[in-house]
Amino acid sequence: MAASIEREDIHRLHAIARQVRTEYKKPMRDGIVEKIYQHSQSIAEEVTSRSERRRIDWDGRLDAILTSRYFGFPIMLALLGAVFWVTIAGANVPSGLLADGFGWLEGKLTDLFMWAGAPAWLHGILVLGLYRGVSWVVSVMLPPMAIFFPLFALLEDFGYLPRVAFNLDRLFKKAGGHGKQSLTMAMGFGCNAAGIISCRIIESPRERMIAILTNNFVPCNGRWPTLILLSSLFLAGAVGIGANVTAAALIVVGMVLFGIMMTLFVSWALSKTMLRGVPSHFTLELPPYRKPQFGRTIVRSVYDKTLFVLKRAVITAAPAGIVIWLLANITVGDQHVLDHIAGWLTPFAHAIGLDGYILMAFLLGLPANEIVVPILIMGYMASGAMVELDDMNALKTLFLEHGWTWLTALNVMLFSLLHYPCGTTIYTIAKETKSVKWTVLAALIPLSIAVAVCFIVAQVVRYFGWV
Repeated sequence: MAASIEREDIHRLHAIARQVRTEYKKPMRDGIVEKIYQHSQSIAEEVTSRSERRRIDWDGRLDAILTSRYFGFPIMLALLGAVFWVTIAGANVPSGLLADGFGWLEGKLTDLFMWAGAPAWLHGILVLGLYRGVSWVVSVMLPPMAIFFPLFALLEDFGYLPRVAFNLDRLFKKAGGHGKQSLTMAMGFGCNAAGIISCRIIESPRERMIAILTNNFVPCNGRWPTLILLSSLFLAGAVGIGANVTAAALIVVGMVLFGIMMTLFVSWALSKTMLRGVPSHFTLELPPYRKPQFGRTIVRSVYDKTLFVLKRAVITAAPAGIVIWLLANITVGDQHVLDHIAGWLTPFAHAIGLDGYILMAFLLGLPANEIVVPILIMGYMASGAMVELDDMNALKTLFLEHGWTWLTALNVMLFSLLHYPCGTTIYTIAKETKSVKWTVLAALIPLSIAVAVCFIVAQVVRYFGWV
């Protein structure tokens, strides 16, 4: 009888303990972690001694500001805006110089082909298609990347990016995700494929899947040039200084914030539908601040990021230039194949504030986001050749001649920010999830959101007659 009562008491205690763990999981865990750190600090104080002249705790003072509930986000936005401002203001002049240099070399190549008696179709494929496509990628993408990536790397080397993750941690918890998702999202700013792989640090399969499905909503290396370019063309123009550049930088910051908002919203929606569950917790230990090694950091970022992305863009843009030239010079009936494809896509594209050529550029740009704009430029040319760009004004004129407005530029930026991942990222998702279902959803979810957002924006702007 006593043994039976004892077993009942034990079962009752276990039930109470389970209830306490369920109802007070977060406070208990946070309290335990806090006690561990307090105990560790007390041990450290007992076994260490300090000189009379106490050393200023600069890390603590900086963290009190940079991770503050009131100042953390404004400082984060200000730093991001400053990086974009410097990038936009500094990229125009070198882009123009590179375009002039490539234009001069193209003239020499044309003279060479004429001297050799090469047929017109060979000159068209190699010079007007391949060479102009590659030269456009280099002249437009290299200057902003050569400025943006080193600046971003310096912030990372300083130790600021973990503070960004710390500031975003509580937002991801509220959205039903894992706090580490802020770290994987930060990796996505460099490359979404790398961000997908970094999701391995999330132990929970449910929260890892949420992080994988939403990593695409932050702009990667391939989409930064498109966002910066269009904001520069339609807000900063060719001036390169003053309030126009500031407005362009703020637009890019707004795009980044919108991408983060979509990440949180989709994470919340997934956690309430297909991926229900209780968010888990983690402790993020902030690394100490470091004095940036400017020379080493800049060289490493140029080599590891700028040249890597540029190489991938050139490799994919070269065959794309040839394909576009062929499509634009093969005639079916009274129209080129390129015009047939664009015409077929135009009704749907117009409904979402784009045109058939823009939509076709995104479809053909699936291998890499870097080549979307070069493909678009080539597609706009009736002969399939790219326009000779003496400066950014010539590019803006080309867009305006094809019916672009500020709405078109805005929706191209929104669609670029939100649409499906590039081919490399989709392949990485398939390898990480080992599921056709989740891989397809990883492409369809952002695509459907991109179409919906662009449609709503286009219809609202047109309804009020703002264009």
